[in-house]
Amino acid sequence: MTEPDGAANRADLPGRVALNPVHRDFFAGGAGEERTLRRNEEAFAQRWIVPRVLRGAGARDLRTTLFGTDLTMPVLIAPTAFHRLAHPAGEVGTARAAAAAGTIMVLSMAATQPVEDVAATGAHLWMQVYPQPDEDFQRHVVKRAGAAGCRALVVTVDSPVLGRRERDRRHGFRDLPAGFACENMRDADGRLRDIAMDPALSWEHIDRLRASTGLPILLKGILHPQDARLAVEHGVDGLIVSNHGGRQLDGALATVDALPAVVRAVDNRIPVLLDGGVRRGADVVVALALGATAVLVGRPVIWGLAAGGPGGVRDVLETLRDELDHTLALAGARRPADLSADQVA
Repeated sequence: MTEPDGAANRADLPGRVALNPVHRDFFAGGAGEERTLRRNEEAFAQRWIVPRVLRGAGARDLRTTLFGTDLTMPVLIAPTAFHRLAHPAGEVGTARAAAAAGTIMVLSMAATQPVEDVAATGAHLWMQVYPQPDEDFQRHVVKRAGAAGCRALVVTVDSPVLGRRERDRRHGFRDLPAGFACENMRDADGRLRDIAMDPALSWEHIDRLRASTGLPILLKGILHPQDARLAVEHGVDGLIVSNHGGRQLDGALATVDALPAVVRAVDNRIPVLLDGGVRRGADVVVALALGATAVLVGRPVIWGLAAGGPGGVRDVLETLRDELDHTLALAGARRPADLSADQVA
């Protein structure tokens, strides 16, 4: 598989060299033949920005607000598992970079450090959860996230079963090394649970979750416009157009290909975010022009963490910020809201 060497992956090479090859493939790999993994990036590469001129845009303003949280730019950190496999600083180190950059970190349910420790950094946090068939345990996880200060729940809905990840199967990678655990999977007695994928997952589960918490709920894994309409009907607060970074269904639609139809289906009723394949500031501009409120980045953050700890993550985020600012200027926009879909060809 050929992987990108874009500015958002400045830390890519040293990060990969530093990683155990088994863990490197866990982070880099996708499902099946990795067609969707590749397509996420190719779909951005096949889109072109149509700049506007003579608009007197002046200095750019990248700020955005999501569910009451003010961000310095519309770029968030996507939920990714097992940060301590990339660097000893783990999720705490990533959160410190998010706090320094003024953005949100979406903490994975499969984090190797507990939500309370990550929240202690002062970063703006959302909590990603896989809907669990044990509803008492699910309520415990949600309550714990709220008590730690998480400001929203990101519910992954594209994983009724685990994707077939050939790199992990080839390596026999199934369990974390000794001394590592999914710390947010501890029950009220401190006992570790396994993350359960639920083939029976349905809208009724989302309804019960909606009734159990006052936190905003975003669904992550939406690609079909009809699912977007149903999400609005079921009281969901936001959507993340995502195919799990190509790690679930190989052959699934690329996220930027799916974005316009989802945006039309939602019709400005709730925010639509996107992850998958974002590697450059120009990719961010394309997604924003096509209607995304913000984007999330995952693998570039992991490579930055592996190469330089919190500082490496900060470098990735600041590179994306600089590229986004520069691209906005050349596209003739002052703010992300100034972009329009007719500026993408």
